[in-house]
Amino acid sequence: MTHPPFVGFRQISRHDKLFKERIHDPYRARHKLPEPTVCPQCGALFHEGRWQWGEPPAGAHQETCAACQRINDDFPAGFVTLNGEFFAAHHEEIMHVVHNVEKRERSEHPFNRIMAIEEKDGGTLVTTTDIHLARGIGEAINDAYQGDLEFHYNPGEYLLRVHWTR
Repeated sequence: MTHPPFVGFRQISRHDKLFKERIHDPYRARHKLPEPTVCPQCGALFHEGRWQWGEPPAGAHQETCAACQRINDDFPAGFVTLNGEFFAAHHEEIMHVVHNVEKRERSEHPFNRIMAIEEKDGGTLVTTTDIHLARGIGEAINDAYQGDLEFHYNPGEYLLRVHWTR
């Protein structure tokens, strides 16, 4: 019998429809925000029922968005581990992919942000404010360079661990 490498996590496939289920981020607002609301830290605007980038009108209600709250709490939703000999040899170009995915995602979805990038144990750990960004980074790298890609999801804590190696 094999055990998942992380307690509370289960391995999912790349094509798993898990993220379409009604699983909610505990950092998402539990109440209806007044419109418009602006995050005083990042400037994201809650308007027409969703967070987006835009110019807040004068007198907008202020409330910290979920992404900034995660950053303040240092509590990532996504962990992307990148390692292997190929990764080490192509570190700079692969990290460009990481940053390009974040830039694209963040332009449409203010909650999709990289929190930190740290070099550790011969690889790189990228932490994100959203599970979808972590998954997107792993898929983009795997699409571009192939390799071994694994996803481990913990629905109870809304956490995704992505591991890519080559």
